[in-house]
Amino acid sequence: MATDKRLTLNAELRANDPKAQTPEDNQDNGNTDVKTNDNSEDKTDNNSADKIISGYAIVFNQPSRDLGGFKEIITPKALDGVDFDNVYMLNNHDYSQVLASVKAGTLELKTDDKGLYFKATMPNTSYANDVYQQIKSGNVDSCSFGFDTDDDTDAWSKDDSGNVTRTINKVKDLFDVSVVAVPAYDDTNVNVDTRSYEKFMDLNKKENKEMTKKLITPNENTETRSFENYIRTHGETRDGITTNGASAVIPQEIITPVFQLTSSRYNLAQYATVKTVSNGSGHYPIATSTQTAVLATKQELAEIANVGANMFTDVPFDVETRAGKIALSNEVVEDTAVDIVSEIKAQLQQLVDNTDNKHILDLLTGGTFTKATAQNVDDLKKIYNVSLDPALSKTWLINQSAFNTLDTMKDSEGRYLLQPDVTAPSGYTLLGSPVVKVSNNLLPDNADGTSPMIVGDLAQAIVVFRRSQVTAQWDKFDQFSQGLSVIVRNDYKAIDKTAAINVALGAASK
Repeated sequence: MATDKRLTLNAELRANDPKAQTPEDNQDNGNTDVKTNDNSEDKTDNNSADKIISGYAIVFNQPSRDLGGFKEIITPKALDGVDFDNVYMLNNHDYSQVLASVKAGTLELKTDDKGLYFKATMPNTSYANDVYQQIKSGNVDSCSFGFDTDDDTDAWSKDDSGNVTRTINKVKDLFDVSVVAVPAYDDTNVNVDTRSYEKFMDLNKKENKEMTKKLITPNENTETRSFENYIRTHGETRDGITTNGASAVIPQEIITPVFQLTSSRYNLAQYATVKTVSNGSGHYPIATSTQTAVLATKQELAEIANVGANMFTDVPFDVETRAGKIALSNEVVEDTAVDIVSEIKAQLQQLVDNTDNKHILDLLTGGTFTKATAQNVDDLKKIYNVSLDPALSKTWLINQSAFNTLDTMKDSEGRYLLQPDVTAPSGYTLLGSPVVKVSNNLLPDNADGTSPMIVGDLAQAIVVFRRSQVTAQWDKFDQFSQGLSVIVRNDYKAIDKTAAINVALGAASK
């Protein structure tokens, strides 16, 4: 069952110091504004002091706003037997911004004659401090709560003026109580209440024919006859109705699941060195791979000579935040037969892989690593055997054009240069090392017409510093939509500039 969310009118939301009065002590003043003690200014500015908010998450027998043809009240018995043990206090119904919880002992919930009273001790976090100050200043003064009900326990009534009221007699589960600035009240739960509302309206057709006519759009004397003529004549115009006019009665077919176009997916970070860092910037010490220094001869009792060698190199990193978001209307989420939210999250993860690929290739094909040209087998062998250290775990990273050229190359004995190997990512090896083939879209040909090839130990050549990756989802109540975003904090650096070579395969075009 979908979670209902309701604004609490007259919530009496307060920001109090630990020793402040509770709302019961001030019930007679009728003031719903934010209240603070006279001496609260010094304490709330101190982040180490407890910050307490209190008020009413639910007010009994209080009519709601218009929910689309009816209003709603909650009876004092509706919360009888409800388990509060797993209820959270949230900021704007966002579970990534928990302000307190019953389980942790920081949220107190109890019912009285007025409603559901809460008292929450706020954590010392940036968003909680912001919420507290907003309440204290009066910018935020509303509450909301998330719940669901048993379908058969609500009651419907209509007064002499035609006003319809839904009475909630039993709350099945209470999920959260929230501090809200723009309450999600009018549009959130219309669909939840439609079935019972329409059932009630059907039972009252005889009592209120005018209200029933508003629910039945066609005119019985004209539109129905026209529609029947339209059906019999297979779409010809009859009495003012056309094909466009009747298109709404033809059901639309929804084909599921989402059809994924065939495309190559790459994650080049799997070939690089990945380091998880705990700070936004720092240094990564690396032992020098080209160490050629030797120990000096020492005479008896002579002082040991200094070693003239640079044993370590330093790679500084400074992570940057990269992010993207998408808004998804709740109409699309509710009306689509597939799990469109999961599909969007999968697409956002593909954007993360694309970001890794771009920055890794920018380093490999830029001016950091040595460039070389090769037009035949002998050129490739020289680069592979001489230019690179034999201790490296070499891999070939090539595009489609380079693969096509290599696929026709033979050595002096007539053997094809590419050899089948089921353990290689592409299914082939070149000079004994595995080949990774990517599309020309990811690794395009060089401007002079040659095909790019990266050969070397990519794990020793490139490092990816990962600080964090966050996928967020939140409700945008004022737009009746959902927001989805992905945020990554990474940096990409070259480690050993001699560990890879950027090869241009083929003759440059004039």
